[in-house]
Amino acid sequence: MFEVFQSESTGKFYFRLKAGNGEVILQSQAYKDKSGALNGVESVKKNGASEDNFETKEAANGKGYFLLKAGNGQTIGQSQQYKTASGLKNGIQSIIKNSGGEVKDLTA
Repeated sequence: MFEVFQSESTGKFYFRLKAGNGEVILQSQAYKDKSGALNGVESVKKNGASEDNFETKEAANGKGYFLLKAGNGQTIGQSQQYKTASGLKNGIQSIIKNSGGEVKDLTA
């Protein structure tokens, strides 16, 4: 399930994608308005079904994470950090499985 929300401190909008167990598996960048966040959700729905759109990275602490990229190469969202390569791979598979989910607007 996608959640669209607004930061109380900055007023910017974000979306996050949650797995069936409620864990956040993808977090967006900040958007100036809600329509930008909703467009980001649509981009995940379009691009999140293919492993080719994921780029894996390593954080300074040695943990892995991934970025979901749009066709133009722009980053749509970022994962949490994973301790193991298998955890990271499972995270990508969870995005692929959950990228068609419903959208819950927490700003309403």
